[in-house]
Amino acid sequence: MRLLRDNGLTIVLLLLFAGSIVGQWLSGWHVANEDALRHGQALMSLGDYTISPEFLSSVFENWESEFLQMAAYVVLTAILVQRGSSESKDPDSPPRDDDLGLQARKPGAPAILGWGPLWRALYARSLGIALGLLFLVSFVLHWTQSARAAAQEALEHGEVAPTIIGYLGDAQLWFESFQNWQSEFLSTAVLVLLSIILRQRESPESKPVAASHSHTGD
Repeated sequence: MRLLRDNGLTIVLLLLFAGSIVGQWLSGWHVANEDALRHGQALMSLGDYTISPEFLSSVFENWESEFLQMAAYVVLTAILVQRGSSESKDPDSPPRDDDLGLQARKPGAPAILGWGPLWRALYARSLGIALGLLFLVSFVLHWTQSARAAAQEALEHGEVAPTIIGYLGDAQLWFESFQNWQSEFLSTAVLVLLSIILRQRESPESKPVAASHSHTGD
């Protein structure tokens, strides 16, 4: 039971993810077959749909926007502030991560901090780097799978199929990306602003319920 108590947030989020992607997978399969029936085409098996560019493109299109949002949020909150928001560092507080060489000697500090200045510099930015790389991988997979889907559709209509590189300049790819990016940035900005005046009891994403509106940070 301690495992569930200590890891409940991750477990529940992963279960919600699993349920959601299975729902997308099955409903997308039905949509694809309904479209095939309308066009007099052969129905697709569930296995074929799983590796189809239509399904893979839609999955990575969404992952791409989420990782972009998180990467931008982690990096921007390290640089910029919003006074009064629980999502911002306090502009009046001293820097938290000064002199990492000295802090490396603290009990429990990650061992990598003692490996030298280069490793400290990389580790000090490792979260933003990891999220940025996940965004890039997801974008490349979205781009290539979307290009495959566009090529299949072009061939069905007797048109010239775009190349992978050529599709990088196609408006459809950027329409798919921007329609997700704009919603991610808007929702993040709304959270930053709403957390100035609204509260969620016991949530680390909220200020204490009795904190003043000008209080910044959690």
